[in-house]
Amino acid sequence: MGLLKAISNPTRFEILKYLVKHPGCITLNFVDHLPIAQATVSQHMKVLREAGWIESTLTGTATCYSLNESNILWFKTKIGEIF
Repeated sequence: MGLLKAISNPTRFEILKYLVKHPGCITLNFVDHLPIAQATVSQHMKVLREAGWIESTLTGTATCYSLNESNILWFKTKIGEIF
């Protein structure tokens, strides 16, 4: 899935916005923030990770998520070229 298609979903877009202010979140942080089940959050995180928006690291039994800064910078540059 491409970068834009991945964030065309309102829930995934909200996840990205949340990660900007809360880097290093775990799945339960998103469950508390969004009105969706943990399994649904995990599915959205998989799409965002595969599209290149986010990265994940395993810390004990928890998966911590953060923005993929190099892809975010690339995206900002491309948008800047248009506008």
